[in-house]
Amino acid sequence: MTARGGDAIRLRGLTKAYDGRGPVLGPIDLDVRRGEFVSLLGPSGCGKSTALRIIAGVSAPTSGEVAVAGHPAAERTGRAIGFVFQEPTLMPWASARDNVRLPLTLAGEARHDADRRADAALARVGLGEFAGAFPRELSGGMKMRVSLARALVTEPDVLLLDEPFAALDEITRFRLNDDLLALWRGLGKTVVFVTHSVFESVYLSQRVVVMTARPGRIHADIRIDAVERDANFRTSAEYAAWCRRASLALAEASEAVAVT
Repeated sequence: MTARGGDAIRLRGLTKAYDGRGPVLGPIDLDVRRGEFVSLLGPSGCGKSTALRIIAGVSAPTSGEVAVAGHPAAERTGRAIGFVFQEPTLMPWASARDNVRLPLTLAGEARHDADRRADAALARVGLGEFAGAFPRELSGGMKMRVSLARALVTEPDVLLLDEPFAALDEITRFRLNDDLLALWRGLGKTVVFVTHSVFESVYLSQRVVVMTARPGRIHADIRIDAVERDANFRTSAEYAAWCRRASLALAEASEAVAVT
């Protein structure tokens, strides 16, 4: 299966089960168009992160088909996707530049070119002056920015983020939400963002895909039509209404599983 011309991601009949644990995901069908920002929203353990890892090629599905950036899983290259994990997963002995440069080094890119691209990626996330800093010298939010720069340094078609801001304080989280939106607008990437926060999903996304509890299936696909995403939107009646709609869909999803 290949993605259609306008689709960055195309999932069909996707499932995942583990020996001794049974099914954890699916079946799900999902299309994400090029340049879209889509959030997967659902309770803990519903398979959101599993779906993300399958899209990334880190985990294989039990059944179903996956196409990313126009290619089936067997044909896609590692640079087609950037992945930001829940934890920054930085090498503590390496500088921010060295951490960001790692994917390019593994791909065999010349040191001079890799350093130049790593510095550009750090500047893009607001850390241009911290290229030589070590993880121990950075705050939690700065470490996550380094992780984001590392995901962007290969110039991927698709950016996958697995609850990257969950462990941060609210002020830092709001700031990084705004920075992520600015990056998305500026770079035109396709973004799939996993979260269990209704408020974060509504603020960030063009679409909120609500999943049921395990095994995760798609219960609702809500298109957020808001144009402006800023501090005014966060305190608006419009934002509150979208949050109520997403919250109700999440409650319905939980009830749907309870009676099956």
